[in-house]
Amino acid sequence: MAGTLCLSFLWAQNNGHLSVGEVQKVAGKRNAAVQAKIPLSVDPGYHVNSDKPSLDYLIPLKLTWDKSTMSALEGGTILYPKATQEKYDFEEKPLSVFTGNFDLTANFKVAPNAPAGPGVAAGKLRYQACSNKACYPPKTVDVTVPYQVQ
Repeated sequence: MAGTLCLSFLWAQNNGHLSVGEVQKVAGKRNAAVQAKIPLSVDPGYHVNSDKPSLDYLIPLKLTWDKSTMSALEGGTILYPKATQEKYDFEEKPLSVFTGNFDLTANFKVAPNAPAGPGVAAGKLRYQACSNKACYPPKTVDVTVPYQVQ
């Protein structure tokens, strides 16, 4: 029995409670604006802090791009969805969170000198998942946006 509890505990610690779905390829000509939708899913019973958490000590959801993978794309400004205000047992004030399924939108511009052909922009998504009782250590996951310069 103790072994089973230990394994369950380890699984819970390794599960980040957020997953990144498949990002559809974006395509555009030089100087064109393109948008990538990045689908995210938070496990039922969990939430992640929004990009603008209610309290200073909470870790925001934040996507940053690896500039070395961005030779053909410029910008990468992220639009976050509207957060919800939710009340949890561990905090007196409502928190600004994301739950369920939602998209981040990345806005790029195809560079004027971008070579024609395929590529991949790579980024890191940092977040902190929480249940109704507690928050877990922050995690970072890889995000990739495939693109085609026409």
